[in-house]
Amino acid sequence: MQTLPKERRYETLSYLPPLTDAQINRQVQYILSQGYIPAIEFNETSEPTECYWTMWKLPLFGAGSTQEVLNEVQACRSQYSNCYIRIVGFDNVKQCQILSFLVHKPNSSGSRYY
Repeated sequence: MQTLPKERRYETLSYLPPLTDAQINRQVQYILSQGYIPAIEFNETSEPTECYWTMWKLPLFGAGSTQEVLNEVQACRSQYSNCYIRIVGFDNVKQCQILSFLVHKPNSSGSRYY
């Protein structure tokens, strides 16, 4: 049996190896196909007690393609490369956050995050 190395875990998919660009693309496609509203958030720390992240622009209400969302992730990353960045999916019927996952960790060399 293989155990995971001891390291900090962050979000929904943090127990998996870092997501490839194609896997991030599929996760964003899932958000859109379920009718969830994607949003991008960033924060300097990822402490579990830190509940409030800063939202990058407004939620992407009219996003019709994964590329629109990923372009906003890239814009956020270029401005806030020293922050953790995550994609969040909101359900407008239940009015709550359904899922979130990191797409960028600061100072992570060799990371496959977008």
